[in-house]
Amino acid sequence: ISSLTALRKGSDLEKAIATAALVFRNSSDPDGKLRKATAKNLLQTQFKTFTEGQETKARYKDLLSELDEHTENKLDFEDFMVLLLSITVTSDLLQNIWSVK
Repeated sequence: ISSLTALRKGSDLEKAIATAALVFRNSSDPDGKLRKATAKNLLQTQFKTFTEGQETKARYKDLLSELDEHTENKLDFEDFMVLLLSITVTSDLLQNIWSVK
């Protein structure tokens, strides 16, 4: 609890990662893993601005197919964060963010 309280004074980046961890934990099974269907739902609901308009792009389709091909039916937190970062890097929104001065 004290580390959560300390986050109130944390940086924006620390708060962002803590939020991602909490979203993952609140959506995961008791074993601490996220079902693939749940991960897709989170992308569509919690990461909508980053995924919007990406459905036709080959890289986005590849990332989702990798999710479908994941050997287990569940993702751990590390796999989930890699997925989020991969989608972020390929998104149009990131390109818009880079273009703002």
